[in-house]
Amino acid sequence: MNEELKGEVTRGARALVVYPQMRGPKGQVADLDADARLEEARGLALAIGLEVVEAMAIIIREPRAATLFGEGQIQNISVACELNEAELVIVDGSLTAIQQRNLEEKLKRKVIDRTGLILEIFGERAATAEGRLQVELAHLDYQAGRLVRSWTHLERQRGGFGFLGGPGETQIEADRRLIRDRMAKIRRELEQVRRTRGLHRDRREKAPWPIVALVGYTNAGKSTLFNRLTGAEVMAQDLLFATLDPTMRAIRLPGLEKAILSDTVGFISDLPTQLVAAFRATLEEVTAADVIVHVRDIANPDTDAQKRQVLDVLADLGVLQPQVDERALRRAAIDERATGWAQEKAEEEGGEPLIPIIEVWNKWDLLDPEQAKALREAMSHREGEIIVPVSALTGEGCDELLAIASKTLTLDSKVYSFVIPAADGQRLAFLHARGEVVTEEDAGEGSDGPQLRLQVRLSERELGRFTSL
Repeated sequence: MNEELKGEVTRGARALVVYPQMRGPKGQVADLDADARLEEARGLALAIGLEVVEAMAIIIREPRAATLFGEGQIQNISVACELNEAELVIVDGSLTAIQQRNLEEKLKRKVIDRTGLILEIFGERAATAEGRLQVELAHLDYQAGRLVRSWTHLERQRGGFGFLGGPGETQIEADRRLIRDRMAKIRRELEQVRRTRGLHRDRREKAPWPIVALVGYTNAGKSTLFNRLTGAEVMAQDLLFATLDPTMRAIRLPGLEKAILSDTVGFISDLPTQLVAAFRATLEEVTAADVIVHVRDIANPDTDAQKRQVLDVLADLGVLQPQVDERALRRAAIDERATGWAQEKAEEEGGEPLIPIIEVWNKWDLLDPEQAKALREAMSHREGEIIVPVSALTGEGCDELLAIASKTLTLDSKVYSFVIPAADGQRLAFLHARGEVVTEEDAGEGSDGPQLRLQVRLSERELGRFTSL
């Protein structure tokens, strides 16, 4: 193996992107078409400072176990590398360790697959100690199965002592053991992070402030929307995976004193399983959310495919089980058209309620009038879904989004009557801060002095917290 293939991916390197377009037995292909996948791969390469000199899609009908591509296809890739002076080949798909090694030998260039590329991006972008631990764990998990493609020094053996030591362990076995030990240490550290995050979550629940989590495909505009709603200055660029570490800020919602808005890592098609596992601690914030705001780039031609990818990842993480009927009930209640029916139906269904989802159609300002009209028409037929057209850049629709988020959070609210001593400042302050005081009047004298009678709209959760005071 050439020495130059040993190094890491270097910024500014000339790269050739190859998308292996898998064809099924009936000719079906993946959700995203070839042009969209190539454009996304260009964005991934750009995110780490690579120069993409050419991008090509190659149809794979029968994947080769040794190289993925056929001999003629490999020859075409090699010629394209020579013509464009490419130093690196990016395969926008998954490669086994053997396939990666064989392709490097045949192309005489470093080869990385989609997982390796995304891991490189995450490694460069992780800013916090937690983020760096998660990325390192994902890197080690990825490398552990690829020591077979490592270099000749791993073939040496460490001998035993005297005549009884035997051949000893090979260097590759020693390296695997070191990786396993390091992964175990990182997992212990991440477990501590998870416990700390859980303590913070417990404190927020006691506070108590509802949590609104932003999720969406990478580059859908989550961070721009986050900045617009909170006035924060989270990094927001036209770049894939511009932000990795979760950020939380307090926001005010109509009828609520305070809520917590959480910005999470963007999803992407074929998100590496190593990253899904490593970032589970971060994504636990989504599982604790009271409302999920799914931000979509509605101006993107592949927005529907991107939506499916996001929902698939959420389902894989165990934080979402899509159930259109439940969302229909919530939408009907929010629109105040069938609140009683929705409540009766929900009681019949039983079980734990799902986390409600508000779908934000972002980048509305990029649509021409005809597209906007067509989408509004489509929106009117999407019963059972809460959809808000928004431009995070201009602020259009943001007030409506906040109002709907508030209605969703207070969907289970009911009006309760309380008689409280006028001197009980703590409980009175709680009701004014956490609920909607409908009426407040004098209730005469009681054993504790003057009394007040209040009619207050509270959610079940807030009622439980009030009764524990």
